Amino acid sequence: MKQVAFFIFVLSHLVGAAFGAREGSYRRATADSIVIPRIFINTGFENASPMNWRIDSAGRVIGQMVYDHERFSPNRAVNHYHFRVEAAVGTEVTLILENFDNIWNGRLASDLSEKSRYVVSFDNKKWESRSVIPLPGRRVFIKFKMESPHAYVASVEPYRISDLDKMLARVRQDKHASVTTIGKTSEGRSLEIVRIGNENAPKRLFLRARAHAFEAGGNWTVEGLVQKLLSNDEVAKRYLKTYCVYILPMANKDGVARGKTRFNANGYDLNRKWDVPADSLIAPENYYLEQWLHRMIKANKRPDLALDIHNDAGGYLHISRPEGDISAYLSNMEKLEMLLRKHTWFTAGSTKPSFRNPGTLGEGFMERFGIHAAVYELNYEWIAGLNKAPLAEDWISLGKDLGEVFYNYFSEKR
Repeated sequence: MKQVAFFIFVLSHLVGAAFGAREGSYRRATADSIVIPRIFINTGFENASPMNWRIDSAGRVIGQMVYDHERFSPNRAVNHYHFRVEAAVGTEVTLILENFDNIWNGRLASDLSEKSRYVVSFDNKKWESRSVIPLPGRRVFIKFKMESPHAYVASVEPYRISDLDKMLARVRQDKHASVTTIGKTSEGRSLEIVRIGNENAPKRLFLRARAHAFEAGGNWTVEGLVQKLLSNDEVAKRYLKTYCVYILPMANKDGVARGKTRFNANGYDLNRKWDVPADSLIAPENYYLEQWLHRMIKANKRPDLALDIHNDAGGYLHISRPEGDISAYLSNMEKLEMLLRKHTWFTAGSTKPSFRNPGTLGEGFMERFGIHAAVYELNYEWIAGLNKAPLAEDWISLGKDLGEVFYNYFSEKR
C-alpha cells in the first residue's frame, strides 16, 4: 500500500507540473495573440440586424451579416444592416462587413458599388451619409472615429415600428383621418390602413410602403405626405377636395422588427405572386390587403391609382405591362412621370417597354382588379435631382411634394 501511495503521489506531482507548464504556456500564448476588444457591437434593440461579429488581431470588427431566405427558391438577401458600436470617445473604429453574396432570381447578385453608402448617428437622432469602400468578395469597409460612446450604423436611415406608432397616433387625433386595423402579420402584429380625407371625394389613391423590410425610404415618404395632408393649410384642403388617400404604411412589420432585408417571417416576398390570390397562412400581409381591397371595390370605392413604394439602386417608376389594351394606363403613367419631374426632385424616369417584373403589386392590381398601378422605386444610394445621398428629410420632402403631384394627376386633362 505504501508503494501504491508513493506512486500516486509522484504521478500527481508529475501531472500537476505538466499541467502547470501547459497552463503557463497557454497564458503566455493568450497574452501574445488575443486582443482585448475595446469595441462592442450591440444588435439587441429595435430594427437592429442580426449579425455575427468578432475582433481580429488588428483590432478590426469583422461582421458577418445573416441572410434572409426566400421560402420557395434559392434566393437570399442581406442589404439591411443596423447596429450600435459601443466604444470610448475618440476610438478609431474599422468595420469590415461580409456576406453580401445575395442570390436574386437564382443568380448571384449584389447592390454593392462605388456609389454604396452607409449612414451613421452618434445620438440616434441626427444621421449623416458617408461612403463605404467596396472590397473583393462582396464586402464593405467602413472607418470612423467615435464622437460619443455610441455610434448607430445603418444601410439607410432607420424607420421603425415605434416611428410608425407615433405617426398613427397623430392620424388618430385628426377628424379628417382614421386608422383601421385590417388583419395581422405572420407573427401577429397589426396591419393598419390609414385614410386621410373624405371617403366620398371624387378620386381615391392607394399607397403601400415597406413590403420589403430594408426599404425605409417608403415609410419616410409616406410620413411626408401624411404631414402635408394633415397640415390643414389651404393647399392641403384643396388636395383633399379632389382625392382621398388610403395607405398601408408598413406591410412587412415582422421583417422590420427583426431587422431583416426582404421577405416576411415565412420567407415570402410580399411584392410577388400578385397574379394569384394570396395564401392566408404564408402571406397574411397580402391576404388581408386583398380582402380590404375586395370590400372597397364592393362599396364602389375602387382606387383610381395605386403605388407600391420601394427602395433600390435605380430609382425608376416601374411601369406594368400586362397583356391586353393598356393604352389608357400608359398614357396616365406618362402623365405621372411628367408630374413627378415637374413637382419633385425625381429625375430617374420610367422602365422601358422591354422591362418585365411579373407578379408585382403593380401588375397584380392591373390584371386582377383593373386598377392603374405601378411600383415606385426610390434610389437609396443617390438622389440625382438633389446631387446628394438620401436621408430621411429628403424622402419626407418628396412625400410632401407628392400631394401636388396627385392633385394634378387627378384634376388635369391631357
